[in-house]
Amino acid sequence: MEDLALNSTILVLAAVLVALLVLSWAVPVRLWIEATFSGVRLGLGSLVGMRLRKVSPPAVVRPLIASTKAGLPLDVSHLEAHYLAGGDVDRVVRALISADKATIELPFQQAAAIDLAGRDVFEAVQVSVNPKVVQTPRVAAMAKDGIQLIAVARVTVRANINRLVGGAGEETILARVGEGIVSTIGSADSHKAVLENPDAISKTVLQKGLDSGTAFEILSIDIADVDVGKNIGAELQTDQAEADKRVAQARAEERRAMAMAHEQEMKARVEEMRAEVIAAEAKIPLAMADAFRSGNLGIMDYAKYRNIESDTHMRESIAQGDEESSDPAAV
Repeated sequence: MEDLALNSTILVLAAVLVALLVLSWAVPVRLWIEATFSGVRLGLGSLVGMRLRKVSPPAVVRPLIASTKAGLPLDVSHLEAHYLAGGDVDRVVRALISADKATIELPFQQAAAIDLAGRDVFEAVQVSVNPKVVQTPRVAAMAKDGIQLIAVARVTVRANINRLVGGAGEETILARVGEGIVSTIGSADSHKAVLENPDAISKTVLQKGLDSGTAFEILSIDIADVDVGKNIGAELQTDQAEADKRVAQARAEERRAMAMAHEQEMKARVEEMRAEVIAAEAKIPLAMADAFRSGNLGIMDYAKYRNIESDTHMRESIAQGDEESSDPAAV
């Protein structure tokens, strides 16, 4: 009997201990005391309700304490709703406190919307109070005289709270500034003018309203560095001259090939004519024999023909001798 009573007592104590642990988890008494002494009026039932709604009481109550101490009372139901929506309650409250101290108008609903949009609302308030400087990558552009210039700009921006939701980010600002630098340098008559007055680029780009539709306001654009790059114009002219040279060479080769083909054609025609002459000369003896047989050619006529032929050969031999004597290579 004594063992049974002892076991019953142990079971009761264990049940009481478990109940106390569950009660301490469900009813955060320490957090309630902390809130009460900080001036935040919350009942234990509200804290228990947070547990039942799967809301972490410290994630809501501690930011509420901070806002109350900063003189910025907030509705606990709004904080719970933002927590359930997946927002960062602590970051939103710190942003509201910073905005209030900096006299920046920032309602809770707007701050919650910015946070749920994926932007850091606290950092946005800081950038709105203390503008930051972003640097563009090296931007290469060519002036009208063909000289390439490489510029680097520093852009001072301030966050625009009212355009954080739906506004473009820093990448858009940098891309627009780079495009403005390229167009400004490209419209310059000489690269020397840009080197002598680089602030003209800043003034021209700043007048384009590049911050339109972005979450930032451009305060200033400063050209940090301008370097002279390649002589693009000279390289283009050189490439064009080389291309023209290749085209001329190709056309010359084409004309040479056509001339060689024409020469070969003429040679073939000469050989063909020579063959025809030889064939015609081969028919002369036959014609003469036929003339003898028919009585159209006599012995005296044949003798005259041979004399004329000998005289022709002699004249040709004399002519060839004169040509060889007048040739300097023969001498």
